[in-house]
Amino acid sequence: FQFVQQWPPTNCRVRIKRPCSNPRPLQYFTIHGLWPSNYSNPTKPSNCNGSQFNFTKVSPKMRVKLKRSWPDVESGNDTRFWEGEWNKHGTCSEGSLNQMQYFERSHEMWYSFNITEILKNASIVPHPTQTWKYSDIVAPIKTATKRTPVLRCKPDPAQNKSGPKTQLLHEVV
Repeated sequence: FQFVQQWPPTNCRVRIKRPCSNPRPLQYFTIHGLWPSNYSNPTKPSNCNGSQFNFTKVSPKMRVKLKRSWPDVESGNDTRFWEGEWNKHGTCSEGSLNQMQYFERSHEMWYSFNITEILKNASIVPHPTQTWKYSDIVAPIKTATKRTPVLRCKPDPAQNKSGPKTQLLHEVV
């Protein structure tokens, strides 16, 4: 599995062609998804022939938790986001996790591996003018999780083309 957390401000900032319709001003990492993967092709499997998303299989108590840990930061339609992630990735995990377990496990991982707090404890706090090296971000996450994270970054669309090239942190895998 790949557990992917996203930084909401970057998620909306880099969407030029399809801007976020109802962005949330969240200042903490949120879940993008829990993706079954294999070593040879980390983007597979997806869109498996499992059971389709059933809102009633996610308990009301879990829905409240997911609204914080796994919100739709682009349009505000949390249920549609969860449905899309389940249908694309969760259906491929049914051999290990049923729908409720999939969302429970994702929330537990988000809570246990709180990237926002891990970075804050290393004095890395998002700021519009502050930059960090890749290694500065990887080191505290690796120490806390005992795994080397993959950082996915995106170019800043507002960046001066002739200036130094910086990237915006988008996702932590």
